[in-house]
Amino acid sequence: MNYDVERVRARVPALADGTAYFDGPGGTQMPDVVADAMAAVLKAGVSNRGTVTAAERRSEATVQSARMAGADLVNGDPRGIVFGRSMTELTFEVARTLAQDWGPGDEVVVTRLDHDANVRPWVTYAQRTGATVRWASFDPRTGAISPEDVLDLVNDNTRVVALTGASNLLGTRPDVAAVGAGLAGAEALLYVDGVHLTAHASVDMQAMGADFYASSPYKYLGPHIGMLAASPALLEGMHPDKLRPSTEEVPERFELGTLPYELLAGVDAAIGFLADLVAGDEGTMTRRDRIVRSMAALEEYEDALHARLRSGLEQIRGVHLHGHAPVRTPTELFTVDGVDARDVYVALAERKINAPAGSFYAIEAAEWLGLGSRGAVRAGLAPYSTAEDVDRLLEGVAALAGR
Repeated sequence: MNYDVERVRARVPALADGTAYFDGPGGTQMPDVVADAMAAVLKAGVSNRGTVTAAERRSEATVQSARMAGADLVNGDPRGIVFGRSMTELTFEVARTLAQDWGPGDEVVVTRLDHDANVRPWVTYAQRTGATVRWASFDPRTGAISPEDVLDLVNDNTRVVALTGASNLLGTRPDVAAVGAGLAGAEALLYVDGVHLTAHASVDMQAMGADFYASSPYKYLGPHIGMLAASPALLEGMHPDKLRPSTEEVPERFELGTLPYELLAGVDAAIGFLADLVAGDEGTMTRRDRIVRSMAALEEYEDALHARLRSGLEQIRGVHLHGHAPVRTPTELFTVDGVDARDVYVALAERKINAPAGSFYAIEAAEWLGLGSRGAVRAGLAPYSTAEDVDRLLEGVAALAGR
């Protein structure tokens, strides 16, 4: 399947400065069409949602269009798309709401592979309610976690299983669908952190068996905002804290305050951009089908580029790679003998190569690997990454390793 990276790069203004961006797992660069869509909302008449004035109708249309785009992205229901300040905030809100019904004897399952945003909310509210936390661990040699590692901890008392779609630290992609299938018929809800996965693969939350699917659009070419997908029926049974005059309608009851309409326009545009990474048949294919096609092409392209990156790093003496799971996103975590990870980060930045160092909030995973809070260097590919970018990174790392 043909993937034209130069066509994509031509729409990303930030790339004009010559920087090779490997920090996509922390946030991607924005296409011009996304920035333009946000600016258009700000330049038009702005108002709270309604049906009377033109400005009100524009705001309402912006919200509904973003919900439909979000549903197409994850194969969800637009009536179950919730927006919030961040994935972290949304997860805390869901955990706080679900925990209203928890008490001693109830249990939640979290993993050491996850970003803390899919760990700490569950741990915090389990502790406050007297519920038990059960920890699923991954193999520190490979970075892999099996469905059994998670499902063996599930029992009749389990209320939530929190699992990442892909590790933002190691790139490991657990078999979420197998976990979802294993939970079929159980009372436990499956909460999937899709922040890192959504940027690299086609997502189908129904096929996964996910009750909740959370993501961050700024990791897939959009603005800084969080998005949560769930079934409307599930959300109807949940009652979050809210203001007295605010609506009881779903999904609005979960959205505290006025929505940032310009950011929602950016989400809509970013998902549209992803849908058209591969051009053609825009008039005959649904947006959902175009997303699936484009993300398949992106995954194929990134896998080939990832092989070049990994092979190159493996050939540099003194470089140690962390994470060898068989199914992964194009993300590498590495250290260089005798060079502090932050010093590698700084030295690469001087070459206009952005590959940051740290634990990236996956603190449980970093500690399980023995890396501590200082972590390691992370290089992640994005839709605009090229072979030239990869070669520049390899050259920079080789120079630091003294090879």
